[in-house]
Amino acid sequence: MYRKFIATIAAAAIAITAFASAPARADSNDAARALATILGIAIIGAAINDARKDKDKVTRHHNYRPRHQYNHDHRLHPKPIPQRVHRRILPGKCLRSFQTDRGRARLFTQRCLNRNYQFVNSLPRSCARQIWTDRGMRSGYGAGCLRRNGYQLAHG
Repeated sequence: MYRKFIATIAAAAIAITAFASAPARADSNDAARALATILGIAIIGAAINDARKDKDKVTRHHNYRPRHQYNHDHRLHPKPIPQRVHRRILPGKCLRSFQTDRGRARLFTQRCLNRNYQFVNSLPRSCARQIWTDRGMRSGYGAGCLRRNGYQLAHG
């Protein structure tokens, strides 16, 4: 606050010194210009001082009541998985292993995925499979194919 006021006074003193060191003339315009300059510097200094005073004011709102949220549940809760990662994680309960005439086949069943996975339409069509089991035709998505395409099995 005082720095700018002192700087204003110093600028005015330098202006007056420069005016006083000039050769004396009988022209009244120079005196009027010097007086106007000093007055302008004083007005600017006062405006800066007023602006500084406004910043020092503190406004308090007495109707503010902070809400105290107490967490009585001291268990750790994991953050939700981001959408871009979440769509690549498949529900573990949908992975089934079937015995076929060609051997064992691991498949994420279509019906289970429709019920438990909201991004079924974004699964690669090239991974879609239909296999014959002793209970008839089963449709779904091959586990190995999905793994090669960046999908993972949900843990737990």
